[in-house]
Amino acid sequence: MKSFKFYLATIIFSLSFAACAAPPRPPKPPKHPRHGAKPMPPGQAKKIYGTKSAKPFAPGQNK
Repeated sequence: MKSFKFYLATIIFSLSFAACAAPPRPPKPPKHPRHGAKPMPPGQAKKIYGTKSAKPFAPGQNK
């Protein structure tokens, strides 16, 4: 009878630790690839949008 109580106590003790396991965390979303990148140069923006002048893409340049 004494060994039965010991085995029962051991099983209950081990199950109590198994129930405390934390679920796995969800994966983090990927970072945005352009985060912290330099802005696009006016000439490159002109080529992408197909305009003849880069003036609208360079607001700091006044002539």
